Amino acid sequence: MANREELGIIRGARAGDADCQLALGKLYLFGGAGLPRNMPTALHWLSRAAQQELDEAWRLIGSHIPSEIAQYSLPDVLRWYERAHDAGIEEAGMVLAQLALEPSLPVAQSASAPRSARPAARPLPQPLRHADNLIPTHEYARLEQLWQQDHAVFLAQTRPALRHLLAAAPADAEAARLGDWLPGPSQLLLLARCAELLAPSDTDADLQQCRELAAYGGDRNAQLALGLWFARMDGDGKRQSVGIAAVNFKRAIRWLTLAGEQGLAEAWFALSRIYLKPEFSQRCVAEAQSYLDRAAEMGHCGAQLECGMYAWRNRRTDEHSDVRAAYWLQKAAAQGCDDAEAALARVAAEPKEAGWIASIVACLTRELLESQPLLAARLELAALFGLSRAEALLLDVKAADQGHCLVVDIRASYGRSKRRLVLLRTARERQALDRIVRLFESIDSGPDGLEGNYRQRLYRLKTWLPDELLAAA
Repeated sequence: MANREELGIIRGARAGDADCQLALGKLYLFGGAGLPRNMPTALHWLSRAAQQELDEAWRLIGSHIPSEIAQYSLPDVLRWYERAHDAGIEEAGMVLAQLALEPSLPVAQSASAPRSARPAARPLPQPLRHADNLIPTHEYARLEQLWQQDHAVFLAQTRPALRHLLAAAPADAEAARLGDWLPGPSQLLLLARCAELLAPSDTDADLQQCRELAAYGGDRNAQLALGLWFARMDGDGKRQSVGIAAVNFKRAIRWLTLAGEQGLAEAWFALSRIYLKPEFSQRCVAEAQSYLDRAAEMGHCGAQLECGMYAWRNRRTDEHSDVRAAYWLQKAAAQGCDDAEAALARVAAEPKEAGWIASIVACLTRELLESQPLLAARLELAALFGLSRAEALLLDVKAADQGHCLVVDIRASYGRSKRRLVLLRTARERQALDRIVRLFESIDSGPDGLEGNYRQRLYRLKTWLPDELLAAA
């Protein structure tokens, strides 16, 4: 019977976790504490892990799974043995040779085996064709100039070269990835740009082949486009009529993850939309939120807006959620998002005009400021951020500074007040607040500290001000 750890691995493998699939395949391959050795089951899980780009999985297949087990999973497993043989694993070459010579295999199946599935005495891999050699170098230079000048002219001039490339490339992009056709840098760039410019009204086969070849070659924009195509949605998560006939979320997630790992915030945002779709069997709100956070951190405006609104909706369960909401909404507003700007007006209302402080600040002399620097700093804060008299005198300046906003919360000392946020919008405000925070860093601003409680601070303020300003204070 499987123990608790092995049961966790089994659940993760069934849920599609590549690391768990690899771990479960190794348990069945070598035997575990509660799992017996089972070669066919090991091959099944190792193949699943290899499909998710775990190199150790196909290395284990090539090294340990014999031909009598592999023959029942043909032709799917042939590519793992071919890849293992190309990596220098001799056992994989022997299995390939045995499978190619196995009389029980159907003739069509043997003929479709890759070139590397030949007897070990013959050279298994044949020379690979480098795609860049199919088009002269000067032709790529000319096309690059056209790309810089006019995209429409570039696409029109590229058609002959593109047809030449696609005719030489394998129809199955998976074969290209496995090495039958190597995408060179110039060729990959050409395919990626054509995939970007070709519209769905063009030849769908050409568009899809360009996109797939560029994606398998590692172009992140092509990977993003291919992932959205498999999910039949646009970058905002809205359903599209153009795309694969039946939505394939598994393949969409694979390509979007690859694009996201190459730095495309749009890919992480698209993944967050997929994990929120009710028709997706593995729908998970927590997973969607993690992808949304990652997209927001990378600067995606829509993700920042959603993170801000999500934090604002949760402010009743987490008091500091409004601070996070203000942070993300400010980020989105800085990119020109009108919805974020409107939401900021609710999260942090504009400071009220502090009429009580205007006349005081205008009449303060240098001698007065130097005699009471802490009081002078608090008055400056009131003038900058529209604080009331109680807020100015009781605010814990160090705790209030959140970098992007000021949390004004004096409820512990002044019960009639309400917690609110004040946004820092200018460099002048940021510089002034930094200077004032440094002034308060070395003192205790609590009611029992150097400044005393509210009544003591108010008394000090009134005795410090000239007689003509006492009425305003």
